[in-house]
Formats: sequence, structure tokens, C-alpha cells
Amino acid sequence: MPDKLYEIMSRARESADAIEKLYITMRYLFYKGSIKPNGASGLALRELLLKLRPEIYGSIADDHKVELDGLKYVLDRLPEGIEECPYLNLTSDEGFQKGSFQQIIPKKRRRICYRIDEHQMNIEILLGRSEIYDVLTHLTFLYNEADKIQKIAYNEEVPTKIWQQIELAATENKPLLRKQREIILSYIASIIGRSFEEVLEAHKYFKEDNNPDRFIKIIYGLGKTAHDDLLGERRRAIYFSFILRERVGHHIFGEVWANNIKKSLLKHKLHQRNLHFISSNMHSVMNMFYAGDALKKEINNQTELKIYEQLSDSSELRNTVKQFASENGMIYLNDKSGANIDVQLFDLSKINLSNTAFQNTSYTKDDVIIVFDYAFGEQAFEVMDELLRPNQGSKPFNLKVSSISIMGKAGILKGDKGDIMIPTAHFFEGTADNYPFQNQLSLSDFEGCGIPAVDGTMVTVLGTSLQNKDLLEYFMNTSWQAMGLEMEGAHYQKAIQVASKIRNHIQDDVKVRYAYYASDNPLHTGSTLASGALGLSGVKPTYIITQKIIEQILNA
Repeated sequence: MPDKLYEIMSRARESADAIEKLYITMRYLFYKGSIKPNGASGLALRELLLKLRPEIYGSIADDHKVELDGLKYVLDRLPEGIEECPYLNLTSDEGFQKGSFQQIIPKKRRRICYRIDEHQMNIEILLGRSEIYDVLTHLTFLYNEADKIQKIAYNEEVPTKIWQQIELAATENKPLLRKQREIILSYIASIIGRSFEEVLEAHKYFKEDNNPDRFIKIIYGLGKTAHDDLLGERRRAIYFSFILRERVGHHIFGEVWANNIKKSLLKHKLHQRNLHFISSNMHSVMNMFYAGDALKKEINNQTELKIYEQLSDSSELRNTVKQFASENGMIYLNDKSGANIDVQLFDLSKINLSNTAFQNTSYTKDDVIIVFDYAFGEQAFEVMDELLRPNQGSKPFNLKVSSISIMGKAGILKGDKGDIMIPTAHFFEGTADNYPFQNQLSLSDFEGCGIPAVDGTMVTVLGTSLQNKDLLEYFMNTSWQAMGLEMEGAHYQKAIQVASKIRNHIQDDVKVRYAYYASDNPLHTGSTLASGALGLSGVKPTYIITQKIIEQILNA
């Protein structure tokens, strides 16, 4: 074995071992019911995360630098104000919405949180184990960075002079003047080991109209709660409610979600039609069917791509299309089950294709397309497993599933942001679960589209925030030949194969399509998920994949 490959495999084994131990530890602590971040259990999680050094958490292992890109990524996915709360309670849907508690939804993650009081935050966990692991990983990172701040901000138990000034600025109820703000930011730069320019950029990132100095409050909140923990005044703790521990793994929300779809199919007399499921976003299929007719006055002979870019940038235009779609064959199901996955039903017999990209297809049948929003990790198995079951209500019926398509974003290993990936198999990280399948989409479908496309195996990872270069280079360079990574593919395919080959819920010949576009390349510095979203550059691959899926459905 070449020395380079042996070195890669050796480092990868260490990383894989750290991930496995992280998940075993998290699962044990979940069933135990609590974690103390500065106790033995919390420190064990932190040690494993530091050993792993995930790319998305950047300089987590540097004791002298606070990782700002990682901080942005994590705080966008956790409730605002969490840095001030030493007590975190992870719950199921337990009725807190019926109280007067302040509800908080993170900027970039669909989870409902409640600020209970000055010191406690509740986070509802509705998406299964993957969400628990995701939250715990982010919190472990957050506590690690908080302790870095605390060590510099306090001289033993006494706050330094500059920390006293930061505290004064963070606790004032009025916005700072520019000169005052810049002085405080310069103090923060010296504490967190970053340049003034980096700190100024972070301040602008977190700035809000009603909270212009949020970044200063974040840094202060992290350092203050870490110091209180050290003094024993308010020891940080994470608790898992009994109801959450009782419900996880029992498909409670997925079953309700799937039954709501079947009830809607029955209500609208669509249950005996040929059904095509698409796991996707909530805009691209709708826009491709309806934007041309809904926006006749606004589009002025613009190219389709330009129209879709305008739609991505204008909530007013999106609402116009959505309203038109609801009046012309689309049924929208706003999910209230707790699964947090909205659904659209498209009755193709009611859709006019003459002003769409599909006007030249030979479609003559009355199929139904069911689009549902993205699942999260293991939740994908739960919702797909429940969805493919025969209806067991007052009117039992088997679903006539013709095709299942999965599209979305993924990390790429052999290409750049915006490229397209066509998987031929999924293998599940850390297990022996491997799922080869016949993908109806192929590279030839994307020739001439103007975007690079690759095919090959795709690794379904336990968590995107736990991957490092050693592990990803192993997946890419060894015989696995992985081209990318995501979190749901193997779970979806497991449910499909269980439904078709074991439980006989659907036919064996159901057509399966998978395609992803690259949201990041975790092997390239500055191209990880923490570096920011694709923006409008993600529009073209999204709609190209959507078009190819719909064309195959219409031409079947």
C-alpha cells in the first residue's frame, strides 16, 4: 500500500472512530436524560469534537482564536439568545405554544424554540435522532468557544478592564454610537484573537434592525455564562424531557404527516391515480408549471432562468405564482403534524403545459405529482416508510406509486459549488448499510446544460458538521470513490427497498431518481457550508434538475 494512501486511511480511521464514539456518547447521554457541559460527559464530547476537528468548525482546536465562521453557522441554526441561557431543555411537542412563552425560530433551521425565562431555553426536537445529534454537536462547539472567551476575559475570578467595558456596552439598552461601537469591537478583537476587520464583518453579519449590537451581546453572553458555570453560580446544563425520550424512534410525527397526505388524496379523489413523489424544495416544481401563466405581465419575454432568479429574489412574485397555482390544480398542505415538512399536490389533468418548458412533451395521462419539503437525516426513513404504507383509514387503499425522486443540496468532493451530482449508490457512514440502485437519471440527461455533472457513489453521513478532510479524502480516494456527501439518501433508499422488496407496499419496478447540486465543497478552504449560501448561483442547477425529473415523469 502506498505511504500516502496508508496515511490517509490511518487518519480516516481515527476520525471514524471519533465520530462513532461521539454518537455512542450522545445516545447514552440522551437516554440518561442530561448533560453537564463542564462535567465528565460534556468534556468527553468536547474532547472527541476537538480530536475530529470538523472542517465546518474551522479553528475550533486553536485555544487563542474564536472560530467566527463556525459561530455564524451554529447561531443561524440555534435560537437567538441561546448564548445567554445556561439551562437548555430539549423537548418534544409538549404544548408550550399554548402558553405565553416567546416563540423563536432560528434563521436557517426549521425548529421551534421557546424562551422560558432569563436563564432557560426550550428547543423542540421533532425530526428524530439526527436533530438531537445536530443540536448537541452545535452546542458542544458553542461551549468550547465560550470557554475560550472566558479564559481571556477574566483574570481568575476578576473581569479584566476591557471585559468590564464590553459588559457595560452589552447590557446598555440603547444602541452605541459609531465611535463607542468600534472601541468595543477592538476590545473584542483582542479577546477572541481575531483582527478588527474580521470582528467588524462579524458584527455586520449579526446586526439586526431591532438589535444593532447583537454580536457584542453574543460575545458577552458566551463569556458570562461560561464564567457563571465556572464559579458554580449557574452551572450550564442540557436536559432531555421524558416525553422526548419516550417518543424518539416511534414515527409519531411521520405517521400523522403521511396520513394527512393520504386523507387529502382521498378527499380530492386522487388516490387511485398514478402517483409520483418528489422530495424537493417548495418552489421549483410549482414555478416551472405556473410561472409562465401567472407572471405574463411581469416576465416580458425574459429567459426562463432570469424569471426563476427574479422569483428567488422577490416574495411578492412568489406569492403571485403560489396564489395562481392554488387556483389551477395545486393543493398546498401546510404541515401541522410536527414533522415540519410541507406538501404540494399537483393534479396534472388541471395543469396547462402550453406555456411551460414541457409544452413539447407527449404527456396524455392524468398523473399526480406529490412534492414534499426536505426531511432531516434519519427523519427521511420515517416519513418515506410511513408514506409508502397502504392507507389504513376508514377507506383502505394501496398507493399506486409510479416513481420516487429525491433532489436537493449536497456537499461535493469532485467538483465545485453549483455542480450536479448523479448517484449510483448510497452508503451509510459508520455502518454496513449500502444501497445500490438503478437511477433513472444519468449524466447523458445533463449534457449541454452548461453545468458540470458527475456520477458515482454518495456517502450518507451521520452529520455534515462532523466531517473532516481526512475522512472525506478517504471516501473519495479509496475504492469507495465517493463523489459527495449528504444526510438523507441512504435513509430514503432503505425505506423504498423495505417497502418494495420486503413489505410489498409498492411495486418492485417503481422508478427511482436521485440528483443533487453542490452547496459546498468541504475539501476546499472557504467553500464549506460555514462560508455562506450559494445565492442565485444555485438557481440554475435547481431548475435543471427539476426540469429533467418532470420531463421523465411526463414522458413515461
